[in-house]
Parts: sequence; structure tokens; C-alpha cells
Amino acid sequence: MSRVVRSSKYRHVFGTQLKKEECYDDVRVSRTAWDSNLIAANSKYFAVLYEAGGGGAFAVIPHKLTGKIDPKLPLVTGHKSAVLDLDWNPFNDQLIASASEDCTAKIWGIPEDGLKDNINEPLQNLNGHKRKVGSVNFHPSANNVLATSSTDFSVKIWDIEKGAANVSFDGHHSDIIQGLNWNLDGSSIATSCKDKKIRIFDPRTNTVAAEGTAHEGVKGSRVVWVGATRLFSAGFTKTSEREFCIWDVREMAKPLLRQSLDSASGSLMAFFDSDNNILYLGGKGDGNIRYYEIVDEAPYIHSLAEFKSNTPQRGLCFLPKRSLNLADCEIARALKAGVKTVEPISFQVPRKSDVFQEDLYPDTASGEPAQSAADYFGGKNAQPKKVALGPGFVQKAKPAVEFNPTKVEEAKPLDEKELRAEVDRLTKRVAFLESELVKRDTRIKELGGGN
Repeated sequence: MSRVVRSSKYRHVFGTQLKKEECYDDVRVSRTAWDSNLIAANSKYFAVLYEAGGGGAFAVIPHKLTGKIDPKLPLVTGHKSAVLDLDWNPFNDQLIASASEDCTAKIWGIPEDGLKDNINEPLQNLNGHKRKVGSVNFHPSANNVLATSSTDFSVKIWDIEKGAANVSFDGHHSDIIQGLNWNLDGSSIATSCKDKKIRIFDPRTNTVAAEGTAHEGVKGSRVVWVGATRLFSAGFTKTSEREFCIWDVREMAKPLLRQSLDSASGSLMAFFDSDNNILYLGGKGDGNIRYYEIVDEAPYIHSLAEFKSNTPQRGLCFLPKRSLNLADCEIARALKAGVKTVEPISFQVPRKSDVFQEDLYPDTASGEPAQSAADYFGGKNAQPKKVALGPGFVQKAKPAVEFNPTKVEEAKPLDEKELRAEVDRLTKRVAFLESELVKRDTRIKELGGGN
């Protein structure tokens, strides 16, 4: 019986690890057990959680600095506890956000020529979470808007210039938030939680637009938008098998598709290319990266191929499309963080022609904001600005973008004398309130309200 092979221009995409001299060796990747991607990249640098003594640290390494990394590499060292997550500002190559066990997120300015010395003073402190901050995610189209999630079960949306959390989602999650993802215009946020639910929020009204029960396993789960009305979630079954689901956000009672993957133990990291509708899926501890094409009709997802390697990955990230080698038909480039290495992986579509392959490169995010933070918090939505990657396109060096933070001072801890005075004040306040309750009860009895 003949079989009809599904037609797709991405059916033969293949992934290739770059040569050893183009990789990064002796990178002391953090051994944190927190389930984050460990690494983040923009067009100029990649940042990776770093193993260093005394508080938390991460490294910022220019892409051109390949080969063996200097053991005395300058670090960003301003957190008091381990750094758990990183994200670059998509509109300013010199700004990066970090999340830490010290209950804060911080915004850092990286010098134009890279780090020459350790940095321990951030441009902005984002204080407000009561427990460790597990993730940081910049808004895809609004400038200087950042989402953070914490083990205090809350999500906050910040104007990072003002250092203010304009929105806080409290009381909606009943356990640790494991995944958070903006939709393309930033009008909605999806979260996956250890309480086994996926939730969709309107970021400016503090309301849950929809929710559904996702993966029954207790291990880590992730969620990413794969279209205007579709979500992809990855997690574990009750029997600890890895699985993924496709969801229609308009009907979250059950997924459009639920599919078992394998019985490996590492949590899954998902990345969606909205230009080509390709989803990349890598597991922690795996040596492989699977990739799929997302479509609008059932079964909604089609397997393309798989990159395989003998070295396991601890973290993954993808570079902006503007950084790709168009002449080689490169449609994506990943950075794979191992134990002591960071390895670039190039995904290419084999084409014989030397002519620019226009069908592989629809307009992509330009790296310029479509609106301000004030516009966004005022209720406006905007799709990301696009740029054409046509013939003659060259990744231009962007000038430093102006960033003028309003310094928000951290509350200083009270000394012993101040603590004693505060205890005395609160004790008197409690005594006063207790006496007022006694008076009220007496009054109620006098009026015949008591038994």
C-alpha cells in the first residue's frame, strides 16, 4: 500500500554542531537544581549562570570570544544568593534581567565593549516578591516591561525604568510556577504550575481568562504560545513519562492533542519560532533536540527531524533571527549549555541555489519596540515591529539605547534599637485593639445582642 508523504519545505531541516574552535570551553555552568534554561542570548552576547563562590553570579560572553574561556572571566556578581534565570531586553543589547534566590530581580547594564571587571551594582532593583524569584521574561513588543514569577506563587509585571510592579497576580496559583510565556503582542500571559494547571492571564486586569488541567506528573512543566489561540505544554504523566499537549485557549477543558514522548527523566525545554512555525524541544540531560512543524489542522503538530549528540545538555537558548547566516539557509541557531561547554548548533534547510531563499525568511522581529511601557500599561497592544531579511541584509550595530531608571532604594534592615522600638509599638497596638474588642463585646451585651 502506498503512503503519501506530507509535503513541507522544512521536512529536511538538519542540525549541525559547529566546529570545536567555534565552541566555548571551560565555561563553569552553574550546578543549580532550579529548572531554568541556564543560558540566554542576544545578537552580541550570551549570558550563562556561573558557578562562583559567594552569592550568585552570571557571565556575559561576546559571541566572538570562542575557544577556551579565561578562568578569571569578569562576572556579574551583585546578587546575595544564587541566580536562577536570565533574559535579555529584546530592544537593548546592553540590558539584561536576572532572577535570584535572594527574592529580587535586577536589571544590569553591560558596557558596549563587554565586561572588563566584575559588576556588582545593578541599574535597577526590583523588590516586591516575598520568596525566591524563579523567572524573568521581557515583553515581546513593549519597551522596558518585564514579567517575574516567584515561589511566593505570584507573577508581577514591572516597568523596569520606574522599578515598580504595576500589576501583581496574587492568589491564583497554589504551588510553584514552573513556566511563563508572553503571547506575540503581550496581551496575554500563559503559566504552567506545579498544581498541574495551565492558566492564561490578562496582564493588566489581574484576571484569569482561562485555565485547564495539564500534566499529572509532579516534575517540571513548560508552556509556550504557538499561535494566536494555541498553546504547547510539556510535562510528565503520573507514571513519569514525558508528554506534550496542544491547547486551544478558547476551550481549555481538554487539550486538542495529548501525546506521550518517552520515559526519560529530564524536564523539557520548548522554543517556538513564530516566523516559520517550528517548535524546538530539548530535554535536560538529553543529547538530542527534536523539532516539529505546527499547523492549524489536526493533528496540529508534525515531527520534522531530530538533532542528535553524545553530549548532554543542561540548558538551551536560541539567537535572534537577525544573527543567522542567510547564505547557508540557516533558519535557527541554538546555544547548548553542557557541564563545562557552550556549543552552537546550526539548523539549516538544504538548498542548492545560491539565490536568497525568500520562502525561508519571512519578516522577523526587528529589535525595535512597538510601544512604550506607558502605552502598554495604558491598555494598548502592538505586534512586534518587523524587518525583512532580504538580499543585502546586514546585522547593524545598534547604538546604546537610553535607559534612565528611577532608583528605588532598598529598605535598610533595622538595628537592634529600632527593632525593640518597633516591637514595643506593635505590642501597644495589640493591647489597644484587644481593649477595643472587650469594649465592643460589652456594648453588644448591653444592647441585648449577647446570650
